[in-house]
Amino acid sequence: MNKKLRIAVIFGGRSGEHDVSLMSARSVLNVLDPEKYEVTQVGITLDGEWLHGEDTIAAFEKGNFSQLNHVVLPSEPSHSALYVLRNRKNGEVLEKLADVDVFFPVLHGPFGEDGTIQGLFEMADVAYVGAGVVGSAVGMDKGIFKDVMRANNIPIVESLLVSRGEIEKDMNAVIEKAEKLGAYPMFAKPVNLGSSVGITKCNSRSDLGEGLMEAMRYDRRVLIERGAVNAREVEVSVLGNEHPEASVCGEVLPSREFYSYESKYIDGTSGLLIPAQLPVEVSEKIREYAVSAYKAIDCAGMARADFFVERDTNRIFLNELNTLPGFTSISMYPKLWEASGLPYAKLVDRLIELALERKAERDRTEHKRSA
Repeated sequence: MNKKLRIAVIFGGRSGEHDVSLMSARSVLNVLDPEKYEVTQVGITLDGEWLHGEDTIAAFEKGNFSQLNHVVLPSEPSHSALYVLRNRKNGEVLEKLADVDVFFPVLHGPFGEDGTIQGLFEMADVAYVGAGVVGSAVGMDKGIFKDVMRANNIPIVESLLVSRGEIEKDMNAVIEKAEKLGAYPMFAKPVNLGSSVGITKCNSRSDLGEGLMEAMRYDRRVLIERGAVNAREVEVSVLGNEHPEASVCGEVLPSREFYSYESKYIDGTSGLLIPAQLPVEVSEKIREYAVSAYKAIDCAGMARADFFVERDTNRIFLNELNTLPGFTSISMYPKLWEASGLPYAKLVDRLIELALERKAERDRTEHKRSA
């Protein structure tokens, strides 16, 4: 018999997207074949504690951590294992919990999607699902991401990057500068967050002021974007390492003014049209831009690319690239791959394979100078 792969699924996290992560992780855990995988669940609390116990995901969903133990991933590359912290008569000691072949972070937002946990994985020299430090960090940072897209001639919506300090010092000056982007509506967004958390659609100057206050709660840097005029929201999923592929395009049909957190995860009322009803040349151009953006930030594993397409002109604008997209039962990323012929369970298998392939490629790099 083939040996089972040992997978550590990590979820929760210190982020406004903590609850979304739990929903995504539940879906991933449900499809990991017990005949192929030996799974260890690790939850990260909003305070940053790493915990494990019997049915960790259920404990996190209930918010009851009393029966869970603290776990640690040592940063030294000789371990490739998780350790549990035990209380003994002589004090706290570390005991090996599980050897791990692949870490599968199902984390959204800061401390999970932004290169931080990826840096820990790199220090520990372990295989892990998804983009590396650079791809994760650039994909997460909306300000830097847009600069990279401009440098690669990928069309984006006009935007302005401001700091919390600038807003607090003179909000009127920030608003006046933002209004030079064009007419309302505009969007105020935290630079490092996803799942539409902290995003406000602003139809007036007073709305923009409120939107800036909301966005800076979640980040010290805020992006102000011109709203795409009469635009459709189109998304495409990308999968792969050195040779990424794009799925069919899908269109989001928001039930609210825009594709908000509530319409994504709470009321679930937004519709998804797969495939999107677009001219063939427009769909192909979107898929081409998605792969180009993926390569430009050195992404790996997976990403979902979000676009605006103007209805009257079919002009395309890339909005963002999500390197750890939602994996819930209603999430666009797996749905697009299912429509492209790759069902959810096979998609998860492929992501694990890509993690092992990328680790093998990393192992080819020498870190010591030859004598």
